Amino acid sequence: MKKIFKVIVLIAVFVLSGYLAQAQPGPPDPGPGGGDPIGGGAPIDGGLSILLLAAFSLGAHRLNQMRRKEELEQEVKN
Repeated sequence: MKKIFKVIVLIAVFVLSGYLAQAQPGPPDPGPGGGDPIGGGAPIDGGLSILLLAAFSLGAHRLNQMRRKEELEQEVKN
């Protein structure tokens, strides 16, 4: 009986998920005169370059720490 109930629930979930996952209509036309995209057409270059610079500097810092640690371990062994 439990197996039949699980199968019925599973089928119901698949049927309802198909109903809920239907595509929504696109945004309305901006009309005459055009219009900016959602978000106002803001550039992302400034924030992206700062993020890449921060990631590069963090990676260089960690690489430098690893090299120093290896050098210290080699000095201790000798």
